[in-house]
Amino acid sequence: MKLINKITFIIIFLLVNINAFGAVSGFVDSKQVNQNIPMAIAFNPSGTKMFVVGMSQNKIFEFDLTTGFDVSTATKNSNVCSFIGLADDAVDIDFNSDGTKLFLVDVDGTGDDEHAIEEFNLTTAYDVSTCVHANEHFLDEFKLVGIEFNASGTKLFIFDETGGSSLIKQYSLNSPYNLSNPTLQKQSTGTIDTTYEAIEDSPKGFAFSSDGSKMFMTGRERDKVQEFNLSTPFDLSSVSKTDAYGISGQIDDVGGISFSNDGLKMFVLDADNDAANKDVNEYNLTCGFGVINCIDPTANKDDVASIETQSESAKKLIQHTTYPVINRMQWLRRNTNRGNLTNQNIKIQFNNEILNSLSKTLLPVYLSNYNSSNTNNQNSSWSLWSEGTISVGRIGDTSVSSSKDINTSAITLGADKRGKDNIMRGIALRFGSDDVDVGDLGSALNMNTFGLTFYETKPKGEERFTDHLLGLSFINSDLINNSGSTSTNGERSGEQIYGSFSLRDTFSKNNLNFTPKIKIDYGVTHFAEYIETGAEGLNLKFKDQYIGNFITSVGANIDKKFDLKDKSFLPYFDFIYSADMSPSTKQKFSYASSGDKYTLDNINNETHSIHTSIGFDLITDSGFNLMTKYTRDQSTGGSYNDNFTIAGDYRASYNSTYALSVHETSTEIAYKSKHNNLNVDVTSNLDFFADDPEYGIYLKVYSLK
Repeated sequence: MKLINKITFIIIFLLVNINAFGAVSGFVDSKQVNQNIPMAIAFNPSGTKMFVVGMSQNKIFEFDLTTGFDVSTATKNSNVCSFIGLADDAVDIDFNSDGTKLFLVDVDGTGDDEHAIEEFNLTTAYDVSTCVHANEHFLDEFKLVGIEFNASGTKLFIFDETGGSSLIKQYSLNSPYNLSNPTLQKQSTGTIDTTYEAIEDSPKGFAFSSDGSKMFMTGRERDKVQEFNLSTPFDLSSVSKTDAYGISGQIDDVGGISFSNDGLKMFVLDADNDAANKDVNEYNLTCGFGVINCIDPTANKDDVASIETQSESAKKLIQHTTYPVINRMQWLRRNTNRGNLTNQNIKIQFNNEILNSLSKTLLPVYLSNYNSSNTNNQNSSWSLWSEGTISVGRIGDTSVSSSKDINTSAITLGADKRGKDNIMRGIALRFGSDDVDVGDLGSALNMNTFGLTFYETKPKGEERFTDHLLGLSFINSDLINNSGSTSTNGERSGEQIYGSFSLRDTFSKNNLNFTPKIKIDYGVTHFAEYIETGAEGLNLKFKDQYIGNFITSVGANIDKKFDLKDKSFLPYFDFIYSADMSPSTKQKFSYASSGDKYTLDNINNETHSIHTSIGFDLITDSGFNLMTKYTRDQSTGGSYNDNFTIAGDYRASYNSTYALSVHETSTEIAYKSKHNNLNVDVTSNLDFFADDPEYGIYLKVYSLK
């Protein structure tokens, strides 16, 4: 019987105290603001200034806080923004992102019984004493209750109580914080979710989380803070109610609401006209903006994209590292009869990132040292080589992930040696940097890498070769996760082991060459755990992650050489099919403040792509060479990318080379000369169709022996 009583007591306790399982850890403090019916509250980004406005007082008051977002340290200063004659009953205020504009919602604009938004300019940011009225905006016949902007100021949200029905309307703005001609995009329904009660019979305020994934409302009738989830940040297309947090124990008449930047503190005004209850109430949250539940990072497209980017970059790194080495091994076999196998290559590379195909070289311009025609098949000296790469690409957004703009630059330095068995072995060092911009709010990944690769190419017959390599890379990444008004930072280290094996064979007849080839790339990457910093309530803690890589490629190249009077003409066709059969990976992480755990599964599922190229090489006895190439990359999902390349070079003498290349809107002109082992390279580039043309001139002087 005692056991039954205890169980009954526990059940009753859980039902009565259901909010105990919310993320609000408790009421902290309150501060008298002495504003007649206080309606709205706002802070500067650091929380060292607090602004309060109410009805029938025609002024915005400013408070100094000696400790940011701690209302117990607030002291009212002498700064006020007076709007006497402009507005009568203010119910909400909001600032632009840098505090130089102030927007005030008036329920009785200029005596016309119309609700209006009054716009003020502040000559000193977040100093309301410097406010100057700039404009008055009327939006139809709305009964305005409050306004909010998205993080970039390109969207305006209006809380409308017209006809006793509470609606939130979403507008797009022509430019940030410009209310001159807003365009209605969407509006919520009166209930948002018909399975729940109406939004609020007497609404007072609303707010968004810094990343726009949550929306909060307050009102007089229900004495609750209601929480809603937005499946797309700052978009009312899909809004669902989570639950509500009751605050009647501290507040008699619930008014406006605001949060600290990291979302760990919530502030709610008591709008009671009783002089003893005109205060702002402060609450602690266990995680950022988690009134009921913490923000789910797996539902945020930028968070998902940031996690995907790390896995994608790890896979890209393997191919970015192996391509220069594979190119070197193929070059060695094409030039097997040359005694001097030292060469320097400059490559500009454009990626088809949408297909997740990695670093296809679409614009090579080879500027090689003059090589003696002296044949030495048993060359025992070391040959030096280098290859520089610039790669630009983009991965479009999906239903769960934001877009990614990718820029990669790297330099590979190598040395190899041919043995008596005609096996060529070498070592290569790669220094690379990947910069990835995620979404539109400033999230980014900067990954610096160092790789060491050992390679060899073996003859298996007169025209058949096997190439294989094995290497190790060290990774250091700096990550920024920006939600618009706040950001977190992280630093993550990693290690990677990788390898590649390829087999190619050439069948020739009457100058027609057919070269089938297969290649397998494999590897594993380990990323260490790390904890974000910068926003205590939003910082995430990431566990170790292991990423497998296994990509198979099969294809063939067909070319035919036509020897003319003083030139050679070589048309070719290239076809490669790649299947990314890497196992999917997952990332486990949690909030550093609350410990709430999440897992993002099935990162980087298998991808199939087809790469086709057609072009020709023209080689003349006068030293002029021309190369053209059209390439299409297409995935089985229907995405594709087209590129056209033209490049040429002219060898004026044994010791000098000129080159011209054109790709899309970019032109590059290069000159290279050699004088007694002193090499001089001059390169210039111009993007002639850009709105703001980009250009550059580069000079390089070096010596190689």
